[in-house]
Amino acid sequence: MSMNARRTPLERMEYVLILSTLLLLTVFTIQPLLNLLALSFTAPENVAGFSGLTIFPDGFSLDVWLLLLQHPNVQRGMFNSIWMTATSVVIGVFFTALMAWGMSRPGLPGRRIIFMMVLITIVFEPGIIPDYFLMKRMGLLNTPWSVILYKAISAWYLIILIRFFEEIPKELLEAAELDGANPFQTFFLVVLPLAKPALATIALFYFVLHWNEFFRAMIYLNDQSKWPLQVVLRQFVIEGDKIAIVGATNANNNIGIAQIDIRALKAGMIFITILPILAIYPLILKFFTKGTMSGAVKG
Repeated sequence: MSMNARRTPLERMEYVLILSTLLLLTVFTIQPLLNLLALSFTAPENVAGFSGLTIFPDGFSLDVWLLLLQHPNVQRGMFNSIWMTATSVVIGVFFTALMAWGMSRPGLPGRRIIFMMVLITIVFEPGIIPDYFLMKRMGLLNTPWSVILYKAISAWYLIILIRFFEEIPKELLEAAELDGANPFQTFFLVVLPLAKPALATIALFYFVLHWNEFFRAMIYLNDQSKWPLQVVLRQFVIEGDKIAIVGATNANNNIGIAQIDIRALKAGMIFITILPILAIYPLILKFFTKGTMSGAVKG
């Protein structure tokens, strides 16, 4: 007997309602992205009449993408964003997991005091001025490390990992100890493999946090060659600074700036900045599995 046959009429109605609502929300979420993509590929002469509801290009042109991807400001911004974000994610995940593991152990001296100090940083987070003077005193101003080390350990993500580590069965840790594993071996060989779903979640959070960071980068980095892509995007989209993106002309393909509508350039630039997030999510999705520790301990 099929699942639908076992449902009552009311349950089938609820199922259809929920499915319709989710499909509608999906359309509302995807449509703006498809519109931006279509606008960036629309022929220059048709951009002026392009509708905000259209999801297919009016004509086809690669001028916007050739202009943006070949421009040194965009290339440099993309490189800066990738390596700064990747470094931030590695540092953030490693030290957050290390601190969370220590704080999840009941025998840690001063555990409650440390946890209260972590909570205080959530309620009373320091502002940009104390952060600025701290970076200045440490000699990190105008260096990528001023952005990379910002929130190297997030209190919110730390609490998530602490709760996850506390759920690991004690029998697994005791078995590792009986096999002669020291605390570091237990952490790296037993705990971290079990924590892949939680670590993937934290990595995704750190990735989005640092990839979208522009405010502190704009304040801490005076050298434009060190700007991440988000700062370049802001100069172009928010302040309308064409020269920050494309200059007077693109010498690589001889596409003049006057030939391309500013709307299409903005759409292409916005889509370039969100492409990495769209690409990274399917890679991390495979770690979101249920029952990671089911069967790990047998009665």
